[in-house]
Amino acid sequence: MNIRKNIETVRNIIEKKTGSLGIRYPITIVAVSKNMPTSFITQAYSAGITHIGENRVKEADNKFNRIKDLQITKHMVGHLQGNKAGKAAEIFDLVQSLDSLETAEKLNKKCTALGKVMPVLLEVNTSGEASKSGVTPREAAGLASAITGLKFLDLSGLMTIGPLTDDKDAVRQSFRTLYTLRESLTDSIKGLRLPILSMGMSLDFEIAIEEGANMLRLGRIIFGDRPAA
Repeated sequence: MNIRKNIETVRNIIEKKTGSLGIRYPITIVAVSKNMPTSFITQAYSAGITHIGENRVKEADNKFNRIKDLQITKHMVGHLQGNKAGKAAEIFDLVQSLDSLETAEKLNKKCTALGKVMPVLLEVNTSGEASKSGVTPREAAGLASAITGLKFLDLSGLMTIGPLTDDKDAVRQSFRTLYTLRESLTDSIKGLRLPILSMGMSLDFEIAIEEGANMLRLGRIIFGDRPAA
């Protein structure tokens, strides 16, 4: 597994895509290392990756304790359960998967105790698939408004997972829905900016870029197929 080469390939694809679209804003790669060894994170870091995503709090805690010397931004990208919110506040720098007020309040309580303002993204289920976490687009405004009232959470953007399908139009519509929702929320909630749109993974990140993503969550295309958990 040549992680450095994989990262170079991804960067070339992004550069070509953004160039063809005339995009001038930066696109952040979050390398998702679920089920991968810490040595893979170290290799990615040596190739210039500074944002690392993990899906599970316990696994992330074990890994991050072994690579404390790396200057990385640690993202929680998997579903965050309320009973794990306190620990997540301790070990992550950004939570991408906030989808309930109860969890938000628990996260805020721990961040208050830590004196730490946590950037968070609201996870939205834009595909309507029952298997996915996230609030519905209709629910997003209410939760976003409530989160803005939590002093130690900084609502910084939206996240979605595209549908697992070969239908590119369905994938595109999922991402377009998130972009449109961001525009609606920033228009309707005073002072809300939502600069981050986290959408696009290994199989669909080019479509995500076309639809306005500025943060990509890439695992397999960087680290290869995941071993069994």
